[in-house]
Amino acid sequence: MFTVFDAKDFLKTVSDKPGVYRMMDASGEIIYVGKAKSLKKRLSSYFRKNVPGEKTRALVRNIANVEVTITHSETEALILEHNLIKKHLPRYNVLLRDDKSYPYIFLSASKHPRLSIHRGAKKRKGEYFGPFPDAGAVRQSLYLLQKIFPVRQCEDSVYGNRTRPCLMYQIGRCSAPCVEGIISDEEYNELVDFTRMFLQGKNRQVIATLVEKMEAASQTLEFEKAAEFRDQIQSLRRVQEQQFVSQDSDDDLDAIGVSVENGIACIHVLFLRQGKVLGSRSYFPKMPANTETNELVSSFIGQFYLNQAEGRTIPTSILIGQEMGEELESLASALSEIAGRKIHLQSKPRGARARFLKLAQTNAATALTSKINHKMTIHNRFAMLTEALNLEPVKRMECFDISHTMGEQTVASCVVFNQDGPLKSEYRRYNITGITGGDDYAAMAQVLERRYSKQVDPEKIPDIILVDGGKGQLNRAWEVVGPLMADWPKHPLMLGVAKGTTRRPGLETLIKVSGEEFSMPSDSPALHLIQHIRDESHNHAISGHRAKRAKARKSSVLQEIEGVGPKRRQALLKYLGGIQELKRASVEEIAKVPGISRVLAEKIHSSLQQP
Repeated sequence: MFTVFDAKDFLKTVSDKPGVYRMMDASGEIIYVGKAKSLKKRLSSYFRKNVPGEKTRALVRNIANVEVTITHSETEALILEHNLIKKHLPRYNVLLRDDKSYPYIFLSASKHPRLSIHRGAKKRKGEYFGPFPDAGAVRQSLYLLQKIFPVRQCEDSVYGNRTRPCLMYQIGRCSAPCVEGIISDEEYNELVDFTRMFLQGKNRQVIATLVEKMEAASQTLEFEKAAEFRDQIQSLRRVQEQQFVSQDSDDDLDAIGVSVENGIACIHVLFLRQGKVLGSRSYFPKMPANTETNELVSSFIGQFYLNQAEGRTIPTSILIGQEMGEELESLASALSEIAGRKIHLQSKPRGARARFLKLAQTNAATALTSKINHKMTIHNRFAMLTEALNLEPVKRMECFDISHTMGEQTVASCVVFNQDGPLKSEYRRYNITGITGGDDYAAMAQVLERRYSKQVDPEKIPDIILVDGGKGQLNRAWEVVGPLMADWPKHPLMLGVAKGTTRRPGLETLIKVSGEEFSMPSDSPALHLIQHIRDESHNHAISGHRAKRAKARKSSVLQEIEGVGPKRRQALLKYLGGIQELKRASVEEIAKVPGISRVLAEKIHSSLQQP
């Protein structure tokens, strides 16, 4: 029997110390997690007669129990709150679903340092520059650096086994420190120093140094050398013109822009390091209805930068456009304690910083408009499909496809759409085994059996199951799924999607299990939705099949060589940098790999040279 939560008696037992509170509903599910400088003061605010905010009133109506945990400080409370939100995903909390690690540029600490992209824990010795908003920004920076300062970017295994310069040297993208006599250690270290200064944002210092070197080379009549310095200077100046650089500070900072509309929130973060814009990224946190903007920003900062603390960098300054009072100070204090240095949370900045913040806010508004328009398009397509098929509102669809080459390396895919579009976290691939090569019917039966034979979460039962294929494929699919539906609370509609005779989009035929066939107009939003999920399923299957085929191709050549087992195959590919490098290697180079004798090296070399 449901009992009303006695807030008055509960508050008598609550401490004034900092800590975390967990609010639960009648079923015991945690529906909200919060932190407080004073638990008693914060929790009392929930149970006053006139509670401000519809969201808070809805939360209080569902409270059946409250548990508290006292902490030594607000910082401990912030960390505990973050961990509990991440674990329980309470429905009344703002939830930032951002578990990806951010990429860095890594400069190794080896004799001839290497530049590379890095994700994850910073365990390797060297210097890390970033974080960058995505891998594309890192690759763009590495590509730019290759053209200006040709520091090596090849794998250490490739570098350690070179006897002649590679293609990167031939096209001027690497200085070839792997081969003696091409560049001295001093010259290479100078390139590394210039690279380091560039990544630290010291472009002007780099240009000034290069100008001095160009003039010195001209005076000693080393005109080719002077021309190289001139080209580097010109490239750096072009880069400088393209970047919007802060004039008043070289500090690291993030500018956070916020836009909220139609119950959807977008937070856009502009990343600046050493006064240089590295890039930006939009986030769409899950937000309960009627959430105040201050709570949205506070929750985002706490969750985002605590994730940063798990292997990322917290910038010196964080710019926001909201006045948050004491909450701003407590967040700044907690982040400073976590980072081990002073972190400034600045609201309503001026000068160049105000321009950065305005740019972040403009991007947030633009990204939110795009998101809303996309959602409206998807919702319209779902509504039109529901109407066209005369169904109850369609909330979830799953589509299956098969991919193989001449019956080999068969892979099946399952993609999922909900009313917001592709639900990529629930996409799945299945390696199909134990069937006759090329038997698509058996492959479809196996993937459906594996997908639905186990107990299915009622909320994840689709309203429509699509099979990419004709009558035969659909009938085989129904033989598997039909009997399983007897135990399901609802029965999905199963459709086959057959391509027209010309295989052109818009001419698809839809087939029901009853055998009825029908088509939709080529401009129908309902058909566009079916085409979208079918194409997603097709692409997901093909990409999985290609990856599987490439992996098999990479190792199959070595598997046929007697005396080369899994460990030796791994060592060969690792030390020589891949199968193509291995094919080009001489007997002497192969024999340098640990565990490979001269005799075995000759056998490997002979086998790989055969057509």
